[in-house]
Amino acid sequence: MKIVNSLKKRLMNPVNYARSIGVKIGTNCEIYRGVYWPSEPYLIEIGDNVRITDGVRFITHDGGVWVLRNLYDEMVNADIFGKITIGSNVHIGVNSIIMPGVKIGNNVIIGCGAVVTHDVEDNTIVAGVPARPIKTVKEYREKHKKNVDNIKSFSREEKENYLREKFLK
Repeated sequence: MKIVNSLKKRLMNPVNYARSIGVKIGTNCEIYRGVYWPSEPYLIEIGDNVRITDGVRFITHDGGVWVLRNLYDEMVNADIFGKITIGSNVHIGVNSIIMPGVKIGNNVIIGCGAVVTHDVEDNTIVAGVPARPIKTVKEYREKHKKNVDNIKSFSREEKENYLREKFLK
């Protein structure tokens, strides 16, 4: 079964794969192939317009109970789980980790490599280990509006030519 799931993951569209294992996903989402889904993917709910980049890991259970199971007789079968909820219009940066029980609001940016251990409010950018708010989305826009390149609709060749002209000449 592991081989079948591994092949399925590689061959399917990543959004369809996530849905097939039980993740609830909204519309217009983009998920990269290198996302790690936990053993309880049905505990994850993702809104609309969400991008989840390479190396992102979702953790829906607390592995630390391993120690408790071995120390306390009444905890021999203990487990701790938490649902992960992601709002709409969210970008989760490369190699981020989302921990159990976390709720991420709408219009949120998670910086690369962040470990998100607590809820993230709407319109916030978080980064770091553990992730902490660094600015609002509005502050991010104001900081970067002068150096935005409006080339999202360019072809790969047009984009390369533009960037070579801008940075390499």
